[in-house]
Amino acid sequence: MYLLDTDHISVVQRQSEPEYQRLLARLSAHNPSDFYVPIISFHEQVMGWNAYLNRARTPETVVRAYDMFQRILDDFAAMAVAAFDAPASRRFESLRASKIRIATMDLRIASIALANDWTLLSRNSVDFSRVPDLRIQDWTL
Repeated sequence: MYLLDTDHISVVQRQSEPEYQRLLARLSAHNPSDFYVPIISFHEQVMGWNAYLNRARTPETVVRAYDMFQRILDDFAAMAVAAFDAPASRRFESLRASKIRIATMDLRIASIALANDWTLLSRNSVDFSRVPDLRIQDWTL
């Protein structure tokens, strides 16, 4: 099983080339039920667009923000979303106690992958490599 980090999700959403074609080829070689997206990524994307909305000063930028909220909602509704549940929370607290130095959201995503024994798909190997026992692959290369 695989957990897609926010950066891999964004490549799919934006269809950013050439990473999109490489990622799509790898994803297509598997059953769609092999993949999950973390609820943390939903949180990250909503927070980003909420900040954009709070800075919006024209009707067009307000409409754009709400369009993005709808797109994010639609995207995540179509995917299997992995919860940040009690086992993930325990892993998170254990990693925090170990003084793992990565961003909180990244540590939560790593905790979901570890709690479920999944491989994390991410381009952020620099930070995620600091998390012991976390399997990381970058399918955009």
